[in-house]
Amino acid sequence: MRMFRKLLALLLLFSFCTTPASAIDIPSTFSFLGSGYGHGVGMSQMGARSMALAGRTSEEILKYFYKDVAIEPVVDSKILRVNIGHLLTSAKISTNTDGGLVQLFSGDIGDQVDAVPITVLSSKASLNLSVLGASVVPSVSIGKKITSFTKSRNFTVRWSGTRYLPGIDALISINHNGTTRKYRYGQMQIRAVKDAVLGYRLELTNSVRLGDEYLWGVSEMPSYWPLAALQAQAIASRTYALSKAGIYRAACDCDLYGEISDQLFLGHAKELEFKYGLVWKQSVIETAGLVITQAGLPITAYFFSSSGGKTELALNAWGSAKAYTQIVDDPGSLEMALNPRFVTWDRTVAQSVIAAAFLLPDVVALEVLSRNESGTVGQIRATSSTGVQFTIRGETFRSRTKIPSAYFDLVSVQN
Repeated sequence: MRMFRKLLALLLLFSFCTTPASAIDIPSTFSFLGSGYGHGVGMSQMGARSMALAGRTSEEILKYFYKDVAIEPVVDSKILRVNIGHLLTSAKISTNTDGGLVQLFSGDIGDQVDAVPITVLSSKASLNLSVLGASVVPSVSIGKKITSFTKSRNFTVRWSGTRYLPGIDALISINHNGTTRKYRYGQMQIRAVKDAVLGYRLELTNSVRLGDEYLWGVSEMPSYWPLAALQAQAIASRTYALSKAGIYRAACDCDLYGEISDQLFLGHAKELEFKYGLVWKQSVIETAGLVITQAGLPITAYFFSSSGGKTELALNAWGSAKAYTQIVDDPGSLEMALNPRFVTWDRTVAQSVIAAAFLLPDVVALEVLSRNESGTVGQIRATSSTGVQFTIRGETFRSRTKIPSAYFDLVSVQN
């Protein structure tokens, strides 16, 4: 009997230790309601549009959104390396321009004028690029015939009608990941770069002159918007690019990414926009050389689509103060006629995305700890099922979860 009681006591203890005291429900989704699109720092594009429609000039727009700045002319003829293909396994380059020529050179030849190409392609050929270890492997295909060339760490591509190669004005097409974009100016570099996770991948860059070849292809504002807004955008885009020029980034073999992490660069497609492409190009020409300065130096001219009614400080968004950013009213972002998609928005985000944003295995509760004067979320805290808590900035949360802005409220959870 005494042995049975001991056994029963052990079984009860084991049962108590292995049965949870209470189950914790882990939400499958979190829902948010907010306003605006983007980080909120610098010039509001929707605000610029509204001000332009009200008759304000580009200079008035810029000096409203950026604090204590001047608009001054500078030399903007620097050559930029703009990344147009990041972490690629393969790419194809070709031209459909009759009489157009494409040259392939081994190495990064820069502005060298006497370099000898290893092959010259006509409009009937395509250059195929892949990566093998730390090398780029090029081949040329004409119909079913494929010719391979010696691999190298990097290559340069030039085409006719550019400042690097006289002849017929050729458009080249770059195809990768199922998309094709056309480029008219500069030259291309192709390099094998090692990524910490993926290993070696292809990086494609377009070397273009800042003041025209680059800016003509920047697509950060619809070209049919009012002229003063376009001019403000041209000056802001020129200023932003100038602040990044010459600061080499090894990860992309570039000065700037051609995506919205810096500025969206569409190449010749921007000039070819139906009816209005030349309007953007003219806006760039009319503001030639003008940049936004503070204490005589170009600022990093941040801009964004729309806010929740006020702009934001760089300090609040990213933790780094910039004297030219400020919080000002932005009523244009709340005009339904101008900004119907983002005056208000709602999003539902999966548990896995929320957990990853906080670097936690799961999240059972979210709490907004503070708000900034702009209305954005200052700090947001997550609690895991084990009670671990982690706090991040509202802008960091926006970036990691891909919700439109940090002007948001948590409205519901779904178990």
